[in-house]
Amino acid sequence: MNKELTIAYYQQDIVWENPLANHQRVEAAFANLGQPVDVLVVPETFTTGFSDNMAAMAEAPEGPTYHFACRMAKQYDALFVGTWTVKVANAQGRTVVYNRLHWVRPDGSYGFYDKGHTFRVSSEASQLQRGNQRAVFEWRGWHFKPAVCYDLRFPKWLRNGNPPDYDVLVFCANWPASRAEAWDTLLKARAIENQAYVVGVNRVGEDGVGIPYSGHSAAIDFKGKVMTACPPQSESVALATLNIDHLQGFRQRWPFYLDAD
Repeated sequence: MNKELTIAYYQQDIVWENPLANHQRVEAAFANLGQPVDVLVVPETFTTGFSDNMAAMAEAPEGPTYHFACRMAKQYDALFVGTWTVKVANAQGRTVVYNRLHWVRPDGSYGFYDKGHTFRVSSEASQLQRGNQRAVFEWRGWHFKPAVCYDLRFPKWLRNGNPPDYDVLVFCANWPASRAEAWDTLLKARAIENQAYVVGVNRVGEDGVGIPYSGHSAAIDFKGKVMTACPPQSESVALATLNIDHLQGFRQRWPFYLDAD
């Protein structure tokens, strides 16, 4: 197990509905890291933005963006984490689309989590199928719980186990600037109540329908303290190094989870 894990996260200004341009943007953003990393994280729907055409632009499960993620994971010997829309056939043979968070390993193997709470105030809920399975995955000895944007508002969905079954809660988001204070507050709350690191990766810029995003991407420790953050409004990459001994020591000293409802 890696005692320390370094995560690089990209606060991206997403090019509206242009997957190839966004692949190039992500590739350029991570090109100057200057050190080895274990995980690369990009925002929700990083190839298209949070568009009314997300369903129409959905890819096959192992389509172009999957192959791009494989290339990035192999190049950096790191896990690549991000969401894009995927179309699949359901049990009845009908095509459905998910906002799917992927974790892609350097060898090309991958897992996924389908966004559990589609955003009813937008067209997402009518376009896309809602996922119904929570997930935890392992990477280099660490356990991650993946979540997407609107999931942040639902603490029961994200509740850690007794004993804890994850160490890092990672969010990929397109969270508008108008609700940035809620984003900041809820990221800290999820870290504190679950005694886990939280990495929240949001976009910046203005989308194709004029909605502004201010970023506020951050890595937060199990006490709710911001470890590192991207500057608001700025397209940038930040790094955070997490320490498992610090996390486990805190849980042993303060085993709050033993009294969870």
